[in-house]
Amino acid sequence: MATTKWSLDPTHSEIGFKVKHLMFTNVSGSFKTFTASAETDGDDFSNAKIEFSAEVESVNTNNEQRDQHLKSADFFDAASFPTMSFTASQFAAKSEGEYELTGDLTMHGVTHPVKLVAEFGGIVKDPWGNIKAGFSLNGKINRKDFGLHWNAALETGGVMVSEEVRIHAEIQLVKQVA
Repeated sequence: MATTKWSLDPTHSEIGFKVKHLMFTNVSGSFKTFTASAETDGDDFSNAKIEFSAEVESVNTNNEQRDQHLKSADFFDAASFPTMSFTASQFAAKSEGEYELTGDLTMHGVTHPVKLVAEFGGIVKDPWGNIKAGFSLNGKINRKDFGLHWNAALETGGVMVSEEVRIHAEIQLVKQVA
């Protein structure tokens, strides 16, 4: 079967995260500059080669002071580690339309395996004749696994920022014409 290449449709995709702040509410953020690509056997994503990268400088939590802190050496250290990346090792069907995406996430100079739940929305042709594939991705990581240890103890007990980070992405890929 012929190899099909897919590239990111950045205007219809987003990469976001949530983390507990003060251990009782969530703060959301996203990366504004990122790329993703996939290679598949025809239109079958079950053995897809998938790659993703994001520019750390593009982190956005709608608070400039917090964004600058996240870019600092306390967290992402964007000056030393300007990108984060993910390379898939497996895209396995779990049930109709649901997959487990396994691969290596590299962030802050540290690589760890992660698993994400991928909901496959299907393949459609848009009004301009482009063939698109849609996915919703969800997962969790422990930020300390990647060397992001900064925190502050609270007067009432607990810490300012949770270790668990929830990831959510909405991805549209565009089939590349040979």
